[in-house]
Amino acid sequence: MYAERVSRVPGAVVWTQGAEGGDDAVTVLPDGCMDLLWTEGRLLVAGPDTRAYRHGLGAQGPWVGVRFFPGTAPGLLGVPAHELRDRRVELADLWSGAEVRRLIERVDSAGDPAVALEELALRLAAGAPPPDPLLRAVVASLVAGRSVAATAESVGLGARQLHRRALTAFGYGPKTLARVLRLQRALALVRAGVPFAETAALAGFADQAHLARDVREFTGESLSGLVRR
Repeated sequence: MYAERVSRVPGAVVWTQGAEGGDDAVTVLPDGCMDLLWTEGRLLVAGPDTRAYRHGLGAQGPWVGVRFFPGTAPGLLGVPAHELRDRRVELADLWSGAEVRRLIERVDSAGDPAVALEELALRLAAGAPPPDPLLRAVVASLVAGRSVAATAESVGLGARQLHRRALTAFGYGPKTLARVLRLQRALALVRAGVPFAETAALAGFADQAHLARDVREFTGESLSGLVRR
C-alpha cells in the first residue's frame, strides 16, 4: 500500500510503499521533483523524470522516499539535476561509499525507516545553503500558468540564464518544467472529477486534444486509460 505525508523538510513529502504494492501502485509520473529513496540495504536518488517511470518496487520489499520540492534536491545532494534526469542512481555512486554504508545501516536498523530517512534529509537540509528563492519564484510562476518569457522577466533573468539555472536545479529547461507542472495541474483536476474538456481549459491547454497528446507523451498512456488505472 502506498501512503504519503507532509515532511518536516520544507516543501517535501515522505512516502512509503509496502511490499504488497504491485507494479501499478508505484508508477511515477513526471512532477519536477527528485527523491531520496531507501529499501533495505540500499539508498538511491531518483532524478527528475521526463516520462513515466514504472518499476515493480512493491515486489522487492518495502520502500521509503523523501520527495523534495522542485529545485531543492541538487543543493542537498551536491549533484546537478540534469545529470540524474530519468535515472535512479545508487547514493554510493555520488558520495563516499563508506559514508553511504553507515547511513544505510542507520536507516536499516531504525524502528521506523521513514522517520530515519526523513531525519537524514533534515540533516542534509541543515547543512546546505538555504533554498534559492529565485527557483521557488520560477516554480510559482510556471505553476500559475505564466509563460517562460514572462517568468524569466519576473525573476530578472534572460532566457539563456534561466535555461542554465533550470537545467542545474530542475534537470531540464523551463519549457519542459512548465509542461510537467501543467500536466500535474491537469491530473489533479481530473482526479477531482473535472471533465476532460474543462480540465484542459483550466490547466492551460489549447483544447482536450492538446491535453491528450501531452498525457500520451509524458505517461505513454491515453488520458482515459491513465484515469481508469
